[in-house]
Amino acid sequence: MARLPRLTIAAYPHHIILRGNNRQPIFRDADDYQRMLRYLRDFSIENKVAVHAYVLMTNHLHLLLTPETNEGVPRMMQALGRRYVRYFNDRHARTGTLWEGRYRSSLIDAERYLLACMVYIDLNPVRAGLVAEPGDYAWSSYGHYAGLRTDPLVTPHPLFWQMGNTPFAREAAYAQLVNAGQTLEQRDKLTRAAHSGMALGEGQFIADLQRRTPRRVTPGRVGRPRGAKVMDEKTPSSGSI
Repeated sequence: MARLPRLTIAAYPHHIILRGNNRQPIFRDADDYQRMLRYLRDFSIENKVAVHAYVLMTNHLHLLLTPETNEGVPRMMQALGRRYVRYFNDRHARTGTLWEGRYRSSLIDAERYLLACMVYIDLNPVRAGLVAEPGDYAWSSYGHYAGLRTDPLVTPHPLFWQMGNTPFAREAAYAQLVNAGQTLEQRDKLTRAAHSGMALGEGQFIADLQRRTPRRVTPGRVGRPRGAKVMDEKTPSSGSI
């Protein structure tokens, strides 16, 4: 079966997952994490892609992005992947591939899933047992949103600005949202959508999205009833992802 072209459309949030080959480490020390963050900032600016949230885990990373153009995310991820591999292989005296194939991605309905995706991303280190609290992890966007530090990589989505009238109110509201956690169902929806390459949303969001691209945006048939919910394709369980 032919592989579908990647679903990427300007002005929509994209949830990205990029894994190390065979789950091997893609970061070995602080210098590696810092270099990835530098490349992320450089290539996101170059390709006009807003980075709303991120987490760099030992063997994978998550990004929440909104591009200004249809080509922004693919070009950014291609440049990022190639440049970081050259750096990593040179620094650690290794050869060969670093990534587990193509990055995985999903377009998400901002109104329903953007804040949930941010929470999902920022709780990754806690779910993996790396830290007890998300604020204890240095390599995620949580510190920026919780008011612990200023991160020049992060561009808050308009929905974040609606969480309060002052910086303190927004930071407190977001910290409370993260502390509330997520259900397994919420995590599974976000995971499966990214792995399937389909959109995550319902009803009018899916209908509007489908009008913008000839590529199908859900696993079901194009043209099913407008109110039908998105069906998630099953993917292997991957623990903290």
